[in-house]
Amino acid sequence: MGKSLTHIDADGSARMVDVGGKAETQRLAIASGRITMSAEALSAIRSGNAPKGDVLGTARIAGIMAAKRTGDLIPMCHPLMLDAVNLDFAFEDSAVRAMATASLTGRTGVEMEAITAVSVALLTIYDMAKAIDKGMVIGDIRLIEKRGGKSGLWRAPD
Repeated sequence: MGKSLTHIDADGSARMVDVGGKAETQRLAIASGRITMSAEALSAIRSGNAPKGDVLGTARIAGIMAAKRTGDLIPMCHPLMLDAVNLDFAFEDSAVRAMATASLTGRTGVEMEAITAVSVALLTIYDMAKAIDKGMVIGDIRLIEKRGGKSGLWRAPD
């Protein structure tokens, strides 16, 4: 028949997966996304002259805070005690790329935490620079790599 659904019980009801019997392992996830924008908005963010202040510093804090709250935001995610969350930004042609790394030693992965960190960091960039460019586009949010657990290492195809 195929792979069974882990978040649906025999009656078809949603459930949180029991991870109590799983071994604790080192887990790490890396996610990425980007926000495209006008040259004016990109220049303001790069120079620190955006109307609301330090765009990337604020986005970094927002992404870290969001990763810590993923279990509150995504219904079937376990609340996790993260060891670390890091957010980095890179300027690209007409865009800012966000990269988040989340890690812990635990029984379940941190993919959703890394993806949530990227998503909220990009939303924060939008909020902080929308006075300059309301037409910014957030996209390309995806998992780049995960390590740990039963499935081991996974990397996104290029």
